[in-house]
Amino acid sequence: MSKIRFTKMHGCGNDYIYVDAMQHSIADPVQASILWSDRHKGIGSDGLVLIDKSPIPEADYSMRIFNADGSEAMMCGNASRCIGKYLYERALTTKTHIRLLTKSGIKTLNLHVRDGMVESVTVDMGAPQLENPEQFVVSRGLNQGTFVSMGNPHYVIFTDNVDQVAEKGRALEHHPAFPQRCNIEFARVDTVVDGFAVDTVIRTRVWERGSGITQACGTGACATAVAAFITGRAGRQSQIVMDGGTLNIELRESDNHVYMTGPAAFVFDGEIEL
Repeated sequence: MSKIRFTKMHGCGNDYIYVDAMQHSIADPVQASILWSDRHKGIGSDGLVLIDKSPIPEADYSMRIFNADGSEAMMCGNASRCIGKYLYERALTTKTHIRLLTKSGIKTLNLHVRDGMVESVTVDMGAPQLENPEQFVVSRGLNQGTFVSMGNPHYVIFTDNVDQVAEKGRALEHHPAFPQRCNIEFARVDTVVDGFAVDTVIRTRVWERGSGITQACGTGACATAVAAFITGRAGRQSQIVMDGGTLNIELRESDNHVYMTGPAAFVFDGEIEL
């Protein structure tokens, strides 16, 4: 049995186990994620993230992410912010602009550093995709929400009752309209007036594909903000308030890219036998 060093981190409560794959090789990350993510018998997390050098020169590092059920995800916004903080504060890089290779392409991380600490990270999440006929088929009876792909599929339903995620999330994840399954968001748009400033605050709860209800979802926050904009419920900037914290999302007009800004935090380090 070999011992693997790991770090547990979270972004707005969306917690993952991070392993430096440049130091530790994990032959079966699917099984490792299932075992280690168990909150009663393992470390406890929403999944496993492997950080490695990029195999291509266009990116600095790469990440692979496995959900708690062992399925491999295309992208995770919260995990990408955590990786930025991990790389910088563990002295693996001095860069504050990092190109991260994911299964959904290269994402750029801009680290906001103060006194040697990463206070927050802005991620260029790329341009949203609003239609994906392979995963969104209205003719199959699913038409109450808005489909948005942020490199992974999301279905956003605007409602006054965001807590119905517990009742309906699993069934919608596995709905026939989504052959590859889907992340589900239930969102309520609120307008907050502070003096002359008007902010759009969107309370969102998320059911993540392969993990169930999570405290937060970075790509889900982006998808929710995009859905609110294209349906006329919000402008190009929104605060997405999830169970574990708040993310600031901007759909920038100049390039039609979604920019996500939020915190990342270390929880603890440890070793586990493999």
